[in-house]
Amino acid sequence: MTLKLDKVNRGPHLSTLVASSISREIAQGRLKPGDQLPTEQALATTFGVSRNVVREAIARLRSEGRIWSQQGRGAFVVESNNPTVLTIDYEALQRADSFRNLFELRGILEVQAAAFAAKRRTEADLTAMGAALAGMRAAPYGSVAWLRSDLEFHRAVAEATRNGYMGQFLGFVSERVRESILAAGNQQKSDDMARITLGEHERILTAIRAGDVEGAQAAMRDHLAGAALRVGLHDGETAAEAAPVPEAASPVRHSRLRKAVRGQAAR
Repeated sequence: MTLKLDKVNRGPHLSTLVASSISREIAQGRLKPGDQLPTEQALATTFGVSRNVVREAIARLRSEGRIWSQQGRGAFVVESNNPTVLTIDYEALQRADSFRNLFELRGILEVQAAAFAAKRRTEADLTAMGAALAGMRAAPYGSVAWLRSDLEFHRAVAEATRNGYMGQFLGFVSERVRESILAAGNQQKSDDMARITLGEHERILTAIRAGDVEGAQAAMRDHLAGAALRVGLHDGETAAEAAPVPEAASPVRHSRLRKAVRGQAAR
């Protein structure tokens, strides 16, 4: 078997890059069902990474249903050509259309999740959301720590839906979005952006705490429209169209949001 594996560029998600490279070998038939992967040490040398990074990549591929492994024997490509686990290829998300589609899916899920959370949240859920917001306030805007806390906030909203499947889907999609943002490094970073983004999350939490279903949907819709702008998607339309709400219900008019994101003074 001849594999086309190269060293990966340094970055915050080396294990993702390694997993993506191995997935490509499987998709293109150079690694066939039943084939054994090279050893951890061999893969680490080939990719120019540590064995821990390789282990993380293998664990991810195993969770995605692409490989199986057995202690003492190694890792093998699964025999089935139809994995039962949802996967989203990392490299595909480097294309603008794929990233836009993923963001659109996120919008559909998150706006409805906010509505369910407003009806079903517990005090523990509200505490978790508040703790995530505190983490965002304490971290530099756009940093790994900030994005981790941001993800925790949205996970807490998903948990508050009391729908385990929604939580699984949202966690998976949001993590892919976060990885792509970190890899691209295209998020605008400024004190104004931090203030605007925190305000969006605070309005979501306020509406959920109040049990305001329409308000929670509107606040989430506005947040996703702003997030789309900040990562370079066209005018936030992808997320904003996910779940339309009456204009009067929106706490932030999109014209003002666009001006704020583009560096003009927010009113």
